[in-house]
Amino acid sequence: MIDSHCHFDFPPFADDPAHYLALAAQAGVGRLVVPAVGERNWAQVRQLAGCFPQIYYGLGLHPFFSAEHTPGAMARLAAELGSEMSLPGTRCVAVGECGLDFAIADVDRAQQMSLLEEQLVLANQHGLPVILHCRKAYPELLQLLKRHRPEAGGVYHGFSGSLQQAMQLIELGIKIGVGGTITYRRANKTRHTIASLPLTALLLETDAPDMPVAGYQGQPNRPDRLVQVLAELAAIRGESEQEIAQVTNLTAAELFRIPI
Repeated sequence: MIDSHCHFDFPPFADDPAHYLALAAQAGVGRLVVPAVGERNWAQVRQLAGCFPQIYYGLGLHPFFSAEHTPGAMARLAAELGSEMSLPGTRCVAVGECGLDFAIADVDRAQQMSLLEEQLVLANQHGLPVILHCRKAYPELLQLLKRHRPEAGGVYHGFSGSLQQAMQLIELGIKIGVGGTITYRRANKTRHTIASLPLTALLLETDAPDMPVAGYQGQPNRPDRLVQVLAELAAIRGESEQEIAQVTNLTAAELFRIPI
């Protein structure tokens, strides 16, 4: 399987990546997509991919860390992507993590919307999908996605919205990232929505070390726990784990152009 969203350059993985990759492989998780969050970790995700063939990555400016992004961050991102995409066999497969986060304190909405808009343009220039993050800003996100429709598609990571919102995203070519949220029985709205969507619109993710699955609250999430997400998804949809793994794996591979 492919963990379509894992911050594998964060602790605890950074201390012993080979160990955690081995745990993931034992669980049947063979590849990870690692989205960067800003200038401070572009080099780390690139280095990880250079050391481990299981890892692919995205380069972007995460809205949660807006205060860290320098005035020249967008120009540098454009240069980095231009350099990456000129390399044969690059493991850079997306622009992201990018998006809008209006839940943070002292949010600069104009800055976030400008950065996202520029990243959507960059993604289309390079034919790359986008990895999207959104909190308390869905109408604004949808507006920008309609204005700059991602030509290579993308994924709305950590989705917990309504069925109507999910269908709006799918119509724009955006896949729906399914993670630990569905393992909590109290997340009735999200579980119902995910059960109602076409299987071909879904991607599996952990968001490790964040978004822990039920039973592991307070512990860093890990990519091997993607199997718990898979099991719960099968349970709420009434489909076999084998079918879901096969279809979501193919969808992730096609979106990120990962060989299978």
